[in-house]
Amino acid sequence: MTTDSADAPHSARVRPPAAPGSAPGSAPGPASGPASGPATAAVHPPRGPARETLPPPRPGRGVRPRAVAPLLAADCLATVGTALAVLGTGTAPTALAPLVPVLLLLHSRAGLYRPHPAPSLLGELPALLGRGAVCWCAVAAVLAAVRPGQALPPTVLVGAVALHTALVCGARALVHRARRAAARRHPRATLIVGPDPAARQLAAVLHARPGYGMRPVGLVTTGTPAGPEVPPGHAGPPRLTSPHDITRAVIRHTVRDAVFTVPPYGDPYTAALLRRFIDQGSAIWLAGAAATLEGRPPPSASGHLWGFAWRRLETAPPRHGGADKRALDLVLAAVALVVTAPVLLGGALAVRLADGPGVLCRQERIGRGGRSFLLVTLRTRRPCDGDAATVPGSGTDLRTSRVGRLLRRTGVAGLPRLWNVLRGELSLVGPCPEHPRTVERFSRSCPEYGARHRMAPGLTGLAQVHGLHGGSPVEDRARFDNLYIDSWSWGQDVRIMLRAAARLLRREGR
Repeated sequence: MTTDSADAPHSARVRPPAAPGSAPGSAPGPASGPASGPATAAVHPPRGPARETLPPPRPGRGVRPRAVAPLLAADCLATVGTALAVLGTGTAPTALAPLVPVLLLLHSRAGLYRPHPAPSLLGELPALLGRGAVCWCAVAAVLAAVRPGQALPPTVLVGAVALHTALVCGARALVHRARRAAARRHPRATLIVGPDPAARQLAAVLHARPGYGMRPVGLVTTGTPAGPEVPPGHAGPPRLTSPHDITRAVIRHTVRDAVFTVPPYGDPYTAALLRRFIDQGSAIWLAGAAATLEGRPPPSASGHLWGFAWRRLETAPPRHGGADKRALDLVLAAVALVVTAPVLLGGALAVRLADGPGVLCRQERIGRGGRSFLLVTLRTRRPCDGDAATVPGSGTDLRTSRVGRLLRRTGVAGLPRLWNVLRGELSLVGPCPEHPRTVERFSRSCPEYGARHRMAPGLTGLAQVHGLHGGSPVEDRARFDNLYIDSWSWGQDVRIMLRAAARLLRREGR
């Protein structure tokens, strides 16, 4: 037998004051305390995952293969053509085997395959010439050592370097020209992040010059308050003022690029936006003041965009566990359920005998991507009349039975959550699952809070093992949770579970 009476968390019984950073005139958040009426009022959330309020994160893609393939083909064809012209058909195949991969590797390390909205062949020329000369000198040295009769004279070596540079520059010029033409026909949807008026100026530049291949579809204003509204006749992209507006714009326009005119790690709000864009697989660009390197001007090789300093922010693909984390959860949760089955049955029997029917309790929580699910636990509170959950000034929970307190203190009450782990709604390690009203309130007051939903919530987590629970500042919990998500590894999960087990043993030993 089950009951749907939710064990409200301690933090949900106290109505907190309005967030200090809330905008004037904003609608107040929903009540966080228990609803009025009998204490045994049943909560009936949907029996299964609800419709997603936010799309699930996608793996970061980094540099897209389709953008790199034409340049790789151009470099390979130029190298093959030069080898056939200089070495002939007899020696060229043998020399090309090490020459091509080494040359492509050198070009990659020099950043010659990184995408840029305005590639410049003159800017690439020094790198192409230098690396081509190094490779051909190496080929000449190997031929002189292995086949002295086929050694390249200095004049032939200089001609090979010149021919190779000319061919590769010509091939790359054709690729860049084709890319610019395609960018004008099909510009990529772009979001611009930064304060007015710099963000709107950059949007006007991209709109007036479609050759850059970026079409601004929204402005996410940060920092200083937004300036006055522009006249209707000169209206640019719309301002996006909430995370839901940004998400809708990303989905509606298939946003592939995000441009920051402020340092993306300058404040919690922009850092949360950066995480969101990286998880959605968008390319991140820095423009203007954001393109500086530790206060120094950006290198000339990074180029500019109509006077705006410009460079790409190199970001690593997000590591949120995926199949590896899921496999670890399945194995350990299945073993734990088998091992603790006698304890779980004993706890259920104790609840049934001491507190009556209704052994299980289902609580609505928010999981990965904003999906709601039902968290299953053993019931630890005895139904009672009235709304008061505690005696004022005493801190004694009248609804929690003696058996319930024992089950909570020993952790037996949470063993049914292993079933949520097997279903994929929970993980063994992750952010703490929160009630929908709590999520809605904290998402407005803490910019980094929404980024916690990039990963499934967990039975324990980095914040929990550091003593951060429901009554702790939400900023601290969000910071710990996002740090865990950004640096996920198997080893970190094992360490957190060991620390959680040690804390539980110490608490039981008191």
